[in-house]
Amino acid sequence: MKKILLIHTGGTIAMEENKATGGVNTKEIHPLEATIAELSDIAEITVKNYVNLPSPHITPSHMLELANFISVQTESDQYDGIVITHGTDTLEETAYVLDLVLQTSIPVIVTGAMRSSNEHGSDGPYNLISSVRVACEEQSLGKGVLVVFNDEIHAAKNVTKTHTSNIATFQSPQYGPIGIVTKRGVLFHHTPLKSSSFHVKKFSKNVILLKAYAGMDGSLIKAATNAADGVVIEALGQGNLPPATVPALQELIAKGVQVVLVSRCFNGIAQDIYSYEGGGKHLKELGAIFSNGLNGQKARLKLMIALENMSDPNQLQQLFLE
Repeated sequence: MKKILLIHTGGTIAMEENKATGGVNTKEIHPLEATIAELSDIAEITVKNYVNLPSPHITPSHMLELANFISVQTESDQYDGIVITHGTDTLEETAYVLDLVLQTSIPVIVTGAMRSSNEHGSDGPYNLISSVRVACEEQSLGKGVLVVFNDEIHAAKNVTKTHTSNIATFQSPQYGPIGIVTKRGVLFHHTPLKSSSFHVKKFSKNVILLKAYAGMDGSLIKAATNAADGVVIEALGQGNLPPATVPALQELIAKGVQVVLVSRCFNGIAQDIYSYEGGGKHLKELGAIFSNGLNGQKARLKLMIALENMSDPNQLQQLFLE
């Protein structure tokens, strides 16, 4: 029987709705305890109540500490897989940081719930069972960190929360899930390309995320000049910005601040196509770095991690094309 480490970090999956007030919050006894007992037929489960935080309280430092905790646990015990329960608001970011920094080939699964434990149709127990099944599956080895939700298996790099409340919220725009969980088994139909992994001891760089909009000027970019080591901008279309932003962007790059452009569209990638003022080709010539399909929040985390290891713009551009 496979040995699985279950790590709780909090979130809706660990919460209960107060019927009198309608508020949802944590409780002393984890609501998944009964489900964990049912898992004894699937795997030998070891439970670690790591933290109990709503996911908006989770910071990149928490994510890195969790990665270090996992590394320590896997060094001291021979686990066949890891399952992490997490709040959904920042789940994709935690999963992506773990994917970038963990040095292990065993399955690492991140899951959660959109409905608290005492709501009708609570999805937490089912998602946990599905995640343990995926963690036990031999085909899960070497696929990086995976997100299992609503019968689907997603790569950490591509998955994102797409709906505020629907249980099918986690999707991978453009790429789709890499596998499914059925009553009879776990089926993979894609294998993700493994991205670079990094040794990171701490986050010391400040990276700001901005979103472009029609008529945007350079004021927000100027505000970042003295506060940021890096800036990620969710640009328009294929990677374009309004012309009024260009002088501030040029000044930012001249001061050595790394600027990464992604698209605010959730399908497609940013590319240096248009040569008009503020177009992608113009911005690339000024020194902006283009990313190959990451969303803004993940590009920010990747830049934070990358800046702990390198500062050369050409190296960074190559890294963001992976």
